[in-house]
Amino acid sequence: MPTQRETQPARTTAAPGTSGGRVLLAYFSRAGENYYDGGRVRLDVGNTEVLAGMIGSLIACDVHRIDAEEPYPDNYDATVARNVQEQNANARPAIAKPLPSIEKYDTVLLASGIWNVRAPMIMTTFVESHDFTGKTIHPITTHAMSGLGTTEKDYATSSPGAIIGEGLAVRGERVRDSGQDIESWLRRTRLLQG
Repeated sequence: MPTQRETQPARTTAAPGTSGGRVLLAYFSRAGENYYDGGRVRLDVGNTEVLAGMIGSLIACDVHRIDAEEPYPDNYDATVARNVQEQNANARPAIAKPLPSIEKYDTVLLASGIWNVRAPMIMTTFVESHDFTGKTIHPITTHAMSGLGTTEKDYATSSPGAIIGEGLAVRGERVRDSGQDIESWLRRTRLLQG
């Protein structure tokens, strides 16, 4: 399982394909009771955190975990209800430890689950808190059946001036077995060479 890393340069070499710039992997993940092939399963580490750990072990990037100031419930149905309420209200849930700046990054990987066809509203909070002008965003999602959902459109709307690059969608139940798909995507996006 991935280790928890706060925003820090794990390996500060420039990532291939980013014009010598640095890469940020910012992710939101929820452990606890989760959807799993039509049923429920309890996860000690959320699917998106596992995926972020896999990506972070393959490329040079800084990793930042996005946590809600008011944590989401451990119970799946309660989280679904809160998410629906936040989406209906077009809410911007507060982030517990906001990242002060993304200025030093040229490429930002935004990773989250897909809840009701879109990223949780806390991802919009994060995106709207920063200036992405001239930066490349790659949406990354874990999902049950919605793929990237509306992330490409949503991130383009909330970050005018950003370049929306190719996204990666991985079924939550299959994250731990998705190493080859992750590596292929990283090579296609030139975040990993060789």
